[in-house]
Amino acid sequence: MSEAHGADRARTPDEVSASWKREAVELAVLFMTVGLAHLLAILLGHTDPGPMLLVGLGMAVIAGAFVHKRLSARRGRVRLPRETRDVAEDRPMSLWRIRTRVVDRPGRLADLAGAFAGLRCNVLALHIAATGGSAVSPSGCDALDEFVIEAPAGLSMRDLASAVGGAGGLDTVIVRAHVEDLVDPGVQALVLAHSVSEDPDRLPEAMATLLRAPAVHWRRPGDTVDGAGELGTTLVVSVHPERALLVSRPALPFTPTEAARAAALAASARRRRYHSGGVPGRPAGE
Repeated sequence: MSEAHGADRARTPDEVSASWKREAVELAVLFMTVGLAHLLAILLGHTDPGPMLLVGLGMAVIAGAFVHKRLSARRGRVRLPRETRDVAEDRPMSLWRIRTRVVDRPGRLADLAGAFAGLRCNVLALHIAATGGSAVSPSGCDALDEFVIEAPAGLSMRDLASAVGGAGGLDTVIVRAHVEDLVDPGVQALVLAHSVSEDPDRLPEAMATLLRAPAVHWRRPGDTVDGAGELGTTLVVSVHPERALLVSRPALPFTPTEAARAAALAASARRRRYHSGGVPGRPAGE
């Protein structure tokens, strides 16, 4: 049915004109070829070496066509591995989490993507966060791009930092990534919020999972916070006037977006626990 439909399709005037011109040229070439062949046969056929020369020319044409076909097939076979080796080659890869600040101008993100492509890296995830005050954006940039990339195992952190810096990235932070970093943070926040609303005692565990933080502890309002770490690597999340969570992530500063997600997660636990008359983090009877 599809072939019949294609054959019955009405052709445009341009297509009809091109078809007639092509057929006329092919017919003219055919007449010229027959005439030349006849003339050559008459000129050579009546001489002694004529028939042998015609046979030799025919054999030469056949041999040339055969050689051309073999060379074309060989070039096709040689090209195939070169085109597919980079895609199908089994190379060890590493996951990296790269955060950099860039000036919010057209083309900046394309420059970073091009820098990763130049190192044969694959961008698996991208999150763009709004920058806050000087504590979060000391360079005065207005966009914070965070990538999770898959890079060849031979690339070092210095190679990645150099490529990002050459593409306009500032204050770049590079840490090892894990498969969990590929989970969409918005979806994960919703799942964890439901979990802590069912069981508020799981709030510290959920907070560590949400923020990829190695240390989460309860603290009281008067407790001191160790300021030895880098700026922005410690986050205090209020859960109750008498309780808060101290979250530490020394390798990677927290962003305002992450702080907002942490506050929303704490609110999910707070609503459930307060309605039931308890306080998260406080033992029963305290």
